[in-house]
This record gives sequence, structure tokens and C-alpha cells, in this order.
Amino acid sequence: MKFPRVHTLKEVSEIIDSKFVGEESFPILGMNEIHVVEEGDIVFVDHPKYYDKALESKASVVLINKTVECPEGKALLVSDDPYRDFNKLTRHFRPFQSSSMAISETAEIGKGTIIQPNVFIGNHVTIGENCMIHPNVTIYDHCIIGNNVTIHAGTVLGSDAFYYKNRPEGFDKLLSGGRVVIEDYVDIGASCTIDRGVTGDTIIKTHSKLDNQIQIGHDTVIGKKCLIASHVGIAGCVVVEDEVTMWGQVGVTSAITIGKKAVILAQTGVAKSLEGGKTYFGSPAEEARDKLKQMALVKKIPEILEKLKKN
Repeated sequence: MKFPRVHTLKEVSEIIDSKFVGEESFPILGMNEIHVVEEGDIVFVDHPKYYDKALESKASVVLINKTVECPEGKALLVSDDPYRDFNKLTRHFRPFQSSSMAISETAEIGKGTIIQPNVFIGNHVTIGENCMIHPNVTIYDHCIIGNNVTIHAGTVLGSDAFYYKNRPEGFDKLLSGGRVVIEDYVDIGASCTIDRGVTGDTIIKTHSKLDNQIQIGHDTVIGKKCLIASHVGIAGCVVVEDEVTMWGQVGVTSAITIGKKAVILAQTGVAKSLEGGKTYFGSPAEEARDKLKQMALVKKIPEILEKLKKN
């Protein structure tokens, strides 16, 4: 998430009431999670296990819960609770805005686009030309939809990320300030849910086609010309490369990559990154030929045991 203007290290420290290490005028352009952070951004870290990863990342500013040696060219914001203060920054730079009407006055809708009854379109949404938005679709604030996109009834774009910190008093939600970006010629079926990024973007790239009742988690990127069948669930921060096919009821864990032109057969559980150009089946996912051979051998076990008894 980029800020509306460049802020200084001192200005940001005052927003969250924290100490800082670096020049007061050190420029800050935005904030992001570690997997999408860019130069000029703030990233947060609150566990020693991840200090080095954050300090060595592209981030220009690290919001951290301990004063450490600051790498050259970077700055620190030192907080007793970086998670809490990251939420403070989200509230400050991307506050919730209620809407008094079904289609926000700040929404931009392109020529030839059809909006069916009972659609909600939030603040600062952009929809391109020649789109079809069917009844009861909900499009949250800041979503971007390209040209020639079809979204079927009951689908929700831009709902919050499923991201919590387990505290003694209960689960503490990491606030979502990111977006959903749908590129040109994408079709989205009925009753799908696509969560927005925490601070970055959840992206569906051009010409991809989604069936009904699909869940896509925060900050996930679906490549070009992908086919995703009904009841697929994809967790957050997944990269699905171009021309991947997923059949019904596939489940995908977070923060992995599925390679280009992979095919994942129905009811497969994907627990690690998969190479492209292969077909997978089973839970955990294996190459389909190997898995089917294993299943065939398992079926023969009673026959084998019976032969052993006779011998």
C-alpha cells in the first residue's frame, strides 16, 4: 500500500508514538508485508526468528520490537508491539469509509458495463468497459476491475484477509488495507470470495476463468489463462503461474508456488510448491501417475495376503 504522499520517519513515528533510528527526514512511501515489500516501504517484524529476513529485505524501514543495528540505507521504528502499530498505520492511511448508497459516488464505471440490481460497489472502485456484474455482487473499496470482465451473482471481491495473531486474551486481527485487482477478460462464477491483500494486491490475471464457489486468500496471484473449477480453496500468498488448471475441491496451503501449466486433479491437497507442466493427484499432492499406481497396488493387498496365507 502506497501512501498518498511521501512521509518522513518522524511523521510516521508520531502516528504510532514510537521511537526511531535514522534521520528525521528519512522518506517513507508506503507499507507492505515481507513477501511484497518494496524500496521505500515499512515492513513489520515482532519475532527474533524473522529479524534478519526483515532487515535484509527490500524494505527501507523496519518496524521492530527491539533496537538492533540498522543496516546502511535503512531506518528503524522501534515499538513494544509492531503488530499493533502496523494496524495503527493501516487505520490511519486506509480508514474504513461507510457508504450511503449502493454504488459509491467515487466509483468509476466504464462505458458499456452493465450493473444488475442489488450490486454493491464501494468507495474508489474502478470498473472497466463492457463488463457484466450480475445481481447481489459485492465489490469492496479500492477494488480494480479491468475490461470485459463477467462476475456472477453473489460473489464478493475485497473481503478481509484471514490473518490473526494469537494473544492470551484472544485472536487479534491484522487489518486489511490492500486491494483486489481483476485484469481483462476474466470470468468469475457465482458465490466466489476473493479476499483483498493485507497491504498489497490479490490479483487475477487476464483471461483466467473461475467456476462457482471458489475461495482465494489474501495476496494470492492467479496467473494468465488459468482454469479453476468449483469448490477450490486457495490460501493467502500463493502464486499460481500461467495456464494452471485446478479441478474441483482442490485445497492449497499458503505461501507456495504452483508452476506454469500444472494440472491438479479433483480433491487434491497441495501442501508444498509444485513444478509446472505436470499432473498431480492425492493428498499430499503427488504426480498423478505415481499416485494412481500406488492406489492400484493398495487394492491388491488383500489378494497378496490371501496368497501368503495359502503358502
